[in-house]
Amino acid sequence: MEYMTAQDAANKWGITRRRVQILCSEGRIKGATKMANLWVLPKDAEKPNDARKCKNGDKK
Repeated sequence: MEYMTAQDAANKWGITRRRVQILCSEGRIKGATKMANLWVLPKDAEKPNDARKCKNGDKK
């Protein structure tokens, strides 16, 4: 399996490296693993949906 770093994912998804690290630590990216002090993600990992957005325009 091929992997990418948190920085590679950040560039690919248009978000910050820190945000990718937070998503990894929250377990929201399937297959993300921490090796020493570096998060690695599968190359085919998908950006998780923004949990702040409501489905179907419903407001909470």
